[in-house]
Amino acid sequence: MNDTDPALLSTLRADRALTVVRAPRIDDPAALCAALVSGGIRTVEFTFTTPGVEQIVAEAVAVAAAAAEQGGAAALVGAGTVTDEAKAEAAIAAGARFIVTPGLHDGVAAICREAGIPFLLGALSPSEVMRAVEAGAAAVKIFPASLVGPGYLKDLAGPFPGVPFVPSGGLHADNAAAWVQAGALAVTAGSSVVSAAAIEAADWSAVTDRAAAFVAAAKGS
Repeated sequence: MNDTDPALLSTLRADRALTVVRAPRIDDPAALCAALVSGGIRTVEFTFTTPGVEQIVAEAVAVAAAAAEQGGAAALVGAGTVTDEAKAEAAIAAGARFIVTPGLHDGVAAICREAGIPFLLGALSPSEVMRAVEAGAAAVKIFPASLVGPGYLKDLAGPFPGVPFVPSGGLHADNAAAWVQAGALAVTAGSSVVSAAAIEAADWSAVTDRAAAFVAAAKGS
């Protein structure tokens, strides 16, 4: 494994959660990140399924950097659904602190290694996990997690002790704890925490409340 930015794994380990944001439009990424941070989720992944995501990442990164300089809590902003080299390069140019792919991609991994940017590679089978580890992924994204369930992650921990796993897909407050108990470094919150409707309505208090509930569930508190 190769975490070129120790802040990523330490933040995931502390929060036990990250958020993947999928929406057709995000007008105020700074306010969204602030709402998530207030709810206890500091790692935020904006995806290339949102048009103009590069600008969204750049804006969120700039606001996070300003908050950190002032000593406040700040989001760790990254880019996801990175499916080719061009997207990886665009995300890194926008300032993304980490990159996430839905599956294995040697070209994306190579670009991230060269840039010194930590990345999570999507994998499901043991063979894919081995390839992700060999590629230098900071953590392995188990996707789609809903296809296998927490017991599968526990099985993977046998041949892959110490590999940081981050399940994604179909996770919510009702099953987050089971994944953490099965050995996940952190669990991925999706639309159950950040819905497109909440973003469109700028309902940041709802986002904060759902984030807090998800983190509490993941931590078993």
